[in-house]
Amino acid sequence: MLKKLSNQISIDDRLVEFTEGETLYQIAQRCPTNDPCSHPIPTLCYDDRLDPVGSCRLCVVEVDGFRNPVASCTTKASPGMVVQTQTDQIEKYRQTLLEMVASENRQIEVDPLRGYASQELSSLIEQYEVRTDRFSGHQSGSSHQTDDNPFILRDYDLCISCYRCVRVCAEQEGDYAINIMNRGFESQITTEFNTILKDSACTFCGQCVQTCPTGALADKKALRAVNDDSELEKTRSVCSYCGVGCSVDLVTKSDRVVAIQPAMDGPANQGALCVKGQFAFDFVHHPDRLKVPLVRNENGRLEESSWEVALDRAAEGFQKAKDTYGRHSVYGVASGRAPIEAAYMMQKFIRAGFGTNYIDNCSRA
Repeated sequence: MLKKLSNQISIDDRLVEFTEGETLYQIAQRCPTNDPCSHPIPTLCYDDRLDPVGSCRLCVVEVDGFRNPVASCTTKASPGMVVQTQTDQIEKYRQTLLEMVASENRQIEVDPLRGYASQELSSLIEQYEVRTDRFSGHQSGSSHQTDDNPFILRDYDLCISCYRCVRVCAEQEGDYAINIMNRGFESQITTEFNTILKDSACTFCGQCVQTCPTGALADKKALRAVNDDSELEKTRSVCSYCGVGCSVDLVTKSDRVVAIQPAMDGPANQGALCVKGQFAFDFVHHPDRLKVPLVRNENGRLEESSWEVALDRAAEGFQKAKDTYGRHSVYGVASGRAPIEAAYMMQKFIRAGFGTNYIDNCSRA
């Protein structure tokens, strides 16, 4: 149970109440957009789902009585704090940090199909009007060209060592499939023994892709559509692969699904998906996918039919089985992927239609 909101701090000359344990960043994020304290604090290493580490230093703020600026994502509030989030000195500091990052990366502008968070760096570069050529020198990170897995592109020339991918793999998935090797400019995101993902503990859930703020880890399947100039659209839906009910965003161009991204605000998954939910969508546009019902003709061959004819044929088959072999000859297995309304109708069909309790569901398997 949360403690009563009885403490206050000052953020950008506005008194704000907070709950014990909240960080300065969390408090600032709660400010309504029309409040003086609503200035967004930039971050690159922060993800709401992960324990904050304060490594990118973009979220630093000034606190009265503190000698140096502090990372707002790791600094917990205490009563009476006076905080400034956007002084000239802080803004200049953030701009310099971004210039250092931008000067090292191979490119800043990347296709949004790379991943959910792939535009974070480029957006900050534009917001702070950052020069990309101010600094030069040795670059860290090198792409893993030999990893031939079909799902995740490991383009480490774009890596900024925020380690969000490593942390989401450990903290959210519990896989620990990727980690950091070496130090300084030799730092590299890698797997055990620096091998390919298929030989690691990776389950290809794609969470590392969706949290990456630069597109260094990217959705290979989505990138197949980068040459399509159609407008990119997202449609909220629910994954149908199991009964969990993960919220997803279907990414489409024209009438084709080109990617599936997890909904970060999904009540059941909160940004997580399994390998099927994120990458197994090719069947949607497969040329062999049935688009109309098929029924057998007098010669036993399948031919296209209307729904009315197909449903009548199915009803006749059920009735014939019941009349010939009795009501216990029909057994129903409901799908765990179906909505609750479909499950209700399935059990009603068996119990009321045939007068038996021969009904189960595939989730038991």
